[in-house]
Amino acid sequence: MITVQNLSRNYGDFVAVNGVSFEIPRGSVVGLLGHNGAGKTTIMKMLTGYLEPTKGVARIDGQDITSDRVSAQRKIGYLPENSPTYPEMTVVDYLEYVAELRDIPKSQQGDAIKKAIQRTRLQEKAVDFINTLSRGYRQRVGVAQAVLHEPDILILDEPTNGLDPNQIQEMRQLIRDLSERSTVILSTHILQEVSAVCDRVLILSRGKLVLDSSLDDLSTRNNFILETDASLETVRESLKDVSTVDSVDTLGTLNGTGPMRSSYRLHLKKEDLAAAADITKKLIEKGTNLYSFKPEERNLESIFREVSA
Repeated sequence: MITVQNLSRNYGDFVAVNGVSFEIPRGSVVGLLGHNGAGKTTIMKMLTGYLEPTKGVARIDGQDITSDRVSAQRKIGYLPENSPTYPEMTVVDYLEYVAELRDIPKSQQGDAIKKAIQRTRLQEKAVDFINTLSRGYRQRVGVAQAVLHEPDILILDEPTNGLDPNQIQEMRQLIRDLSERSTVILSTHILQEVSAVCDRVLILSRGKLVLDSSLDDLSTRNNFILETDASLETVRESLKDVSTVDSVDTLGTLNGTGPMRSSYRLHLKKEDLAAAADITKKLIEKGTNLYSFKPEERNLESIFREVSA
């Protein structure tokens, strides 16, 4: 559905996006995650044809967004970070205006507007002026214009920005509902938004793609944390015959009360909780004292810190 190859964007000497490549299949809900200034919005603008890349190619359903821009854009619904509405218009008037811009035939505009209003739950606000709506409802109007032409791809840039907790929950449910019909890219710097609605995450740091993974893969437990009084050399020697252990790294020395001990990360070649018994047996046979041995708890927050460092 979406193919990005070596995509870059420069502003003079500043490199905003640097050689990013990824593919997004049909039906995915992908979170584009990164600190402010990581390059998320620049990628969104290139994917929608608003900006031309300095280098690289972005294809929407096989169409080059640069050379086949208008055809590719017809497949995309886009909600920019600041929802592009006209405050002096009513919701219905604004959606009629967008329908004209989208070249929706006159005979189909009424049904398209009705469906967009229903999907975004704007029935009670349909004839209200946009400048009288709360921030949450204005965001809904922005989403309504993005889905009006029933696009194959929906790109949402910071859709929960500025919303209160109740509005955030409503927007999350709306995104889940929309994902049943469209491939969704959700750009955000808020980790909870990705965890709540996405099945895959792309993490950007300083314009580069540093992680591309499904959320299920991120939660696999391939690492164990070991606390012992043994040296790194002793631990490695003890576990050299345990085939599932790939590497052992030092995390640090713990200098609390009691005997001095060190903390190590054991990385397994694959997720294998049963290997714990074999590992502890080998260490005890070497006469080491074990103070703690447990799977490493990894979540999106800890992974984000690691790859963004």
